Amino acid sequence: MKKINQFLLALLVISALAGCQKFFDVKPQGVASTEQLKSKAGVNAVLIGAYSLLDGEGAGNTSWHSAVSNWVYGGVVSDDAYKGTDAGDQPEQSFLEQFNWVSDNIHLRGFWQHQYDGISRANNVIQLASDPDVKDMSDVEKTQVIAQARFLRGHYHFQLKIMFGNVPYIDDKTYDPGNPGGVLIGNTTDIWPQIEADFKFASDNLPATQSQKGRATKWAAKSYLAKSMLFQKKWAAAKTELLDVFNNSGKKLVAEYHDNYRNKTNNNIESIFEVQFSINDGTGGQNGNNPDRLNWPYSGGAPGRGCCGFYQPSHNLVNAFKTDANGLPMIGNAVDGSQDTYNNADVPNDQGISYTLPYTPDLSVPVDPRLDWTVGRRGVKFLDWGPHPGSSWIRDQAYAGPFSGKKWMYYLAEEGSSTHATAKRSVNNNFRLIKYSHVILWLAECETELGNLAQAESYVNMIRMRAKTSTPQDAAVNVKIEPYPAGTFVAKGQSFAINAAHTEQRLEFAMEGHRFFDLRRWGIAEKVMNAYIAKESVSGTDLNGRSFSKRNYLAGKSMLPKHNLFPIPQDEILNSQKDGKSVLVQNPGY
Repeated sequence: MKKINQFLLALLVISALAGCQKFFDVKPQGVASTEQLKSKAGVNAVLIGAYSLLDGEGAGNTSWHSAVSNWVYGGVVSDDAYKGTDAGDQPEQSFLEQFNWVSDNIHLRGFWQHQYDGISRANNVIQLASDPDVKDMSDVEKTQVIAQARFLRGHYHFQLKIMFGNVPYIDDKTYDPGNPGGVLIGNTTDIWPQIEADFKFASDNLPATQSQKGRATKWAAKSYLAKSMLFQKKWAAAKTELLDVFNNSGKKLVAEYHDNYRNKTNNNIESIFEVQFSINDGTGGQNGNNPDRLNWPYSGGAPGRGCCGFYQPSHNLVNAFKTDANGLPMIGNAVDGSQDTYNNADVPNDQGISYTLPYTPDLSVPVDPRLDWTVGRRGVKFLDWGPHPGSSWIRDQAYAGPFSGKKWMYYLAEEGSSTHATAKRSVNNNFRLIKYSHVILWLAECETELGNLAQAESYVNMIRMRAKTSTPQDAAVNVKIEPYPAGTFVAKGQSFAINAAHTEQRLEFAMEGHRFFDLRRWGIAEKVMNAYIAKESVSGTDLNGRSFSKRNYLAGKSMLPKHNLFPIPQDEILNSQKDGKSVLVQNPGY
């Protein structure tokens, strides 16, 4: 009976196919055709779709694989942070943290997939805006749209480039949605020139300001162009672009450091380009920094209201905020940080002390005030939630350490206005991708490399003075910070000045996903990371002499030369077959 019914069903299908061909000529419902999009409104809708992937959400992969904060690849892999949570959760991240990198790690494929989806959307915009059938847009308007799309295309390619090295560059001439095989091109060519060209076109054609927040501007494109040059050590060229932004953008530092990390101060005068988040917009919270939703304290009484305990600051990062008797970082003359002394002893902390046991924090150690706007530590005020309570907010303190991340957290008084109605870990606190403070410290970096040490010192001191005059998070903490005395960089020499500029970038942008990529572009990642691993994999001793366990899972691990690039996802190599041969070449060592 079953076989007969299957046969009859097959006949019915064949009959339907033969007699009702016109049925298949009906256009899909709820899907806009290319013809329907050939208007100003259609072009803008497609452009918004390209912008929408900036946060890391929406390409069909698991969103934390591609978070705009790069918290996994720039943070967990660096000396800024641990994976956090416990040993069994997201083991793919544990492999990355411990430098057990393999090409079938699903996180890497998710990242690759998301960026190329963004590239395809940007190319769709360019192709559509260039179509002569779009008649309700002027040439100027079309150029503006194309410039925004090229900014986005530059961003997505930039992300791939700093992760994997040589990758395929897909432009609007190559991309053809009707011919998937057309994008099967090799990765043996350096794509920095194409990335620069995208940002250059954008900077030449975008306005200085946009009426709608979140759209790219001339200054965003110029800053990103300079950042691309920094990764290539093109110091003089980068300096030229950065000086234009510094002098002519109208941007300036906000008075309060923490205003760069509050929803109330989104799109402030310091912000050059922000990725916009929204809440209660008809979605389930996917537009509210969903790719960072794992990075909240593991307690129903904490911000986010419970889950999942990932991305915890390291002891090394906390120690880096210590200051000496003069209020200066405890650093030395070696570019690679090997003469720094801040990590010789640990800041007192509650590692190994249950929240159920008495604990009086030692707040006498002098620290940079940016520490407690960056890191939550027991006994210190945590925004307006009261003092951080210790291990009750930590999923597994023995595994992941005693600290909590802070820059993406919201104030208790703002719960509801800054959080999704039902998903409290979905917030409208934008991610500031490029800030005026980045421009200042990139200029400092350029000047140290070019030998202009006095000028570099003045830029670094702009940032340190803002930190000094900002309101501390907790008045009980011994905050001590000063600018470098005039002539320090010249007196101590170029190596010290370079190290100081690097250190200031770490302190200013800690836990923002930049650290590992900075270490790598500075050429010091292996030395810094191997020194970090050696120290973190054994017991620590704080300034009061108390010993405690750290991250013993790092014992025997090391960063090797191959780890300066992530492996290209194996599935992408397998899927790149053309004429029986893969067009993608794996990075060395994998």
